[in-house]
Amino acid sequence: MENFKATKREISTSGAINKLRAQGFIPAILYGGTKKNLPISINKNQLKDIVRTEAFMSSVLDLDIDGDNEKVIPRDMHLDPLSNEPLHIDFMRVIKGETIIIEIPVRFVNNEKSPGLKKGGVLNIVRRKVKLKCPAETIPKEIVIDLEGTEIGTSIKISFVKLPDNVFPTITDRDFVIATVASPTVVVEPEKPATETEETEASAEGEGETPVDGKEVKADTKGAKPNDDKEKPAPGKQDKGKDTK
Repeated sequence: MENFKATKREISTSGAINKLRAQGFIPAILYGGTKKNLPISINKNQLKDIVRTEAFMSSVLDLDIDGDNEKVIPRDMHLDPLSNEPLHIDFMRVIKGETIIIEIPVRFVNNEKSPGLKKGGVLNIVRRKVKLKCPAETIPKEIVIDLEGTEIGTSIKISFVKLPDNVFPTITDRDFVIATVASPTVVVEPEKPATETEETEASAEGEGETPVDGKEVKADTKGAKPNDDKEKPAPGKQDKGKDTK
């Protein structure tokens, strides 16, 4: 469990909160249980290694608030749209015996031991997080799925996952899919269209153009017929051969 120090703060103006951020602190609120909501601030440097991870929003943290210890879990976080730095965090108290609903990130291991992936298959991730109903004191940090032995066509469902005791998915009416090992996708490139030069050359060939001494001469094919290359005798006259009698 992660341990962090936090400080109580008074609800103040937006100007005072911006000054707090400029000093390297993140304003936050702590709520839940029978206690009142408590405004706090936490040093940004303490969270820099965890705040950007997928597991942060499902991590149980141990906060030391001016000497008082509280087990908390992040429930919401507002980010600056330009710098992507955290502007405000909502923490909820973790009360032993209570059940909470939370989204837990999925992590895949042993990709290199999957025969299907070795054959060129693709891991198609359907759900990167799974919503679970958990006892507050046994919240899993992540759901680990072992891909060892998975072939092309394997469908990894929630029943494939070993969940901790008393931890259940919120979807109970079906064995839903988390990921599949799919066949490789083959992309067929479209045929390359003929260029303008190629179209011009093809058109020239169809017209029977023949280059002569660097010039193009069009053949006169008007009225031409097959085997019409020999001169025929004029109508009404015939060539007479010598009298061999």
